[in-house]
Amino acid sequence: MRMKRTAYPYILWIGIFIVIPLFLILYFAFTAGNSQDFSSFEISLSNFRRFFTPIYLKVLGRSVNLAFISTIICLALGYPMAYIISKERHKKRNIMILMFVIPMWMNFLLRTYAWLTLLGRNGFINFIITKIGLKPLDLIFNDKAVLLGMVYNFLPFMVLPIYSILVKIDKNLIEAAEDLGANRFEIFTKVIFPLSIPGVITGITMVFIPAMSTFIISSLLGGNKYNLIGNLIEQQFRWTGDWHFGSSMSIILMVFILITMAITSKFDKEKEGGGGGLW
Repeated sequence: MRMKRTAYPYILWIGIFIVIPLFLILYFAFTAGNSQDFSSFEISLSNFRRFFTPIYLKVLGRSVNLAFISTIICLALGYPMAYIISKERHKKRNIMILMFVIPMWMNFLLRTYAWLTLLGRNGFINFIITKIGLKPLDLIFNDKAVLLGMVYNFLPFMVLPIYSILVKIDKNLIEAAEDLGANRFEIFTKVIFPLSIPGVITGITMVFIPAMSTFIISSLLGGNKYNLIGNLIEQQFRWTGDWHFGSSMSIILMVFILITMAITSKFDKEKEGGGGGLW
């Protein structure tokens, strides 16, 4: 089948902004030398060996841990929210979804900066606390602040895919379950939740991946005290100038994300056709 000419601009775009950058990352990751002198490069795995040392593995472990916890919190908060919204009337439902979408229209960096004014030592929350006679709390520049920033920024990515699945569930299935004598808990566990698994998997993927690779949230709310792997990659490219090591970490992060996506997609396929357990 011949390729249409209208596809050429998209292929050119993909080549310039996806294929070439990926090739450069691979090139830098598997070479060593002066990042500014291409003639001095030589094939080497030293960048990967350097990463697999306790200090960098600890950062990777912290990144995975915070991303996992933030994903679980987003799921625990997002699923009930999506379920409640899906049960509302059409007009009210649209307004509630709009309330989730509106903050996403604001720049990601500005949304994160806003938490500095809320959580800071002299921020709004501590201002209220001191006014009622209590000592100010240490709310910022720690893992909890980073976790809060992740949940705040990525919660809509959990709510929206789950909501989009819940709102499309055939009401006849629920009525059939009721006719067969199922109570509300059984209807939810055996019909609604199994059918919503694709939305849950999508939400988990959309939260875990950006939480795993973020560096803005940890830089601002963590005060550069709690570096994640995204921060290390940024430092190598922006400050240290070691593009080889930064590229190798990017490849490792990319592989980790691809493995995560493969696992979630496999789980999603295994759960297809849910809702039949009631019968």
